Amino acid sequence: MAKEYEIARASGSCRGCGRELASGEEFFAALYDEGADFRRTDFCAACWEARQGGADPPFSVWRSRVPPPAEPRRQSVDSGALIDFFNRLEGADEPAKVNFRFVLALMLMRKKLLVYEGSAADEAGRDVWQMRFRQDQTAVEVVHPELDEERIAEVTEQLGSIFEGSA
Repeated sequence: MAKEYEIARASGSCRGCGRELASGEEFFAALYDEGADFRRTDFCAACWEARQGGADPPFSVWRSRVPPPAEPRRQSVDSGALIDFFNRLEGADEPAKVNFRFVLALMLMRKKLLVYEGSAADEAGRDVWQMRFRQDQTAVEVVHPELDEERIAEVTEQLGSIFEGSA
């Protein structure tokens, strides 16, 4: 079975100053690639701005807002953040990253941002989907890791943990 990532949900506090993030406050979630794992870290806007250009650039970053306690969780994820994460996973060989990229492709197809055009076997015999972004017609290839529905649901849940907006 492919490795599953254990990625922390929103922490509720800023990694830079340690302050608890307030309801309605904008914050930045940064995802760091640590080889076989990802690490999520949240920053208040001031600490994020102060660390720009630092020595430890994130793999992916997105802006979010701490929801009010009574507000239901937002199910929608910013399309730009999904596309950025999808593109950054291009060429990854680790099974968990291949699975993430495939499920991200499914999500982008559902949002009608990515279009399936066909498939072909690569030199390793894997099924590779040929796709293109609807907006700019950029062609991409996505390895189909032959996940069953249960495994797709698990990977989708892991992605939800990464992109969860609540703190």
